[in-house]
Amino acid sequence: MWVPLPTTDEFQTVEIKSIDTPVKGVTLEELEYGNKILFLKLGPEDSKKILEIRYQVKRFEKSSYPAGAADSKKHLEPDRLVPKNETFSRIASEIVDGKKGDLVRARAIYDHVIDRMSYIKYGSGWGQGDAVYACDIRTGNCTDFHSYFIALSRAAGIPARFAIGAGIPSARDEGGISGYHCWAEFYAEGKWWPVDISEGDKYSSLATYYFGHHPANRIELSRGRDLMVEPGPASGPINFFAYPVLEIDNEPVKLKANLSFIRNRESQDS
Repeated sequence: MWVPLPTTDEFQTVEIKSIDTPVKGVTLEELEYGNKILFLKLGPEDSKKILEIRYQVKRFEKSSYPAGAADSKKHLEPDRLVPKNETFSRIASEIVDGKKGDLVRARAIYDHVIDRMSYIKYGSGWGQGDAVYACDIRTGNCTDFHSYFIALSRAAGIPARFAIGAGIPSARDEGGISGYHCWAEFYAEGKWWPVDISEGDKYSSLATYYFGHHPANRIELSRGRDLMVEPGPASGPINFFAYPVLEIDNEPVKLKANLSFIRNRESQDS
C-alpha cells in the first residue's frame, strides 16, 4: 500500500500528529515533484484493519508567487493522459490568436474551458484526468477540467502543472469530506498562478477570483501526475495521488478511504 503524506510549503504547514497502521511503514521520497509517500507491506492477517493518519494543518490563501524559469520548463512536457497532439495545438492556437502575453493567453484558455465544459459526473471515463476525454465529451470532474486546461496551456507554450488534495467545507467546523479535489497552476511573467476552473465553473460569480487564487480552505496531498517511486506499484506510475493505492498479488484493489476534519477556529488550523 502507498499512502500520500502531505508536506509543508509556503502555503500550508503540516504536522503529523499520529500514524496508526497495522504494520510499521517506511516513508518514501518521490523525487520528480517532491512528494512523500508512506509505504506498507501488509499480509492477509491485516485484512479489514484500519489505517488512520491525523494531521494538524494550517493553510493560507494562495495567490501568484515567484519562481525561476528553470523550474517551469519541465511542465511543458506531456503526461500519459495529458498528451501533446494536433487537436490541442489547433484549439490552443485558435484561443490565443491575437492575444499578447502569457497571462492574457492563459486567461483566454481558462475562459474557454469554463465555456466548453460542464461539471457532470456521468457515464464512464470521467475522473481519470484524461485531457482527450474531456476535450471530446466536454463533461467531467475537477481532474478532467484541469487536465484539459493543462493540455491547452502547454500546447500554447505556457507551463502548467497539477495538484490534488481536499477542500475543507466552510459552512461547518467538523465532519466528513465528500472526496478529493484538484487544481492547477500555470507559469507566466515569472510567477506561478493558481487556478481552480471547476470551482469557477460551478460558482460563476467567483470565476475571476479562481483565476489567480486558491482559498485557504483546502489541503494539498500531492502534486504532479504519473508519479514514480521505488518500490512502486506493479500497475505502473500513479496517475494522480489523493487516495491510498493498494495492490494484492500485483493487482490494484479498490479500498475505502474516508477524509474528515475538525476546525480549530482559535488558530485557524484545520
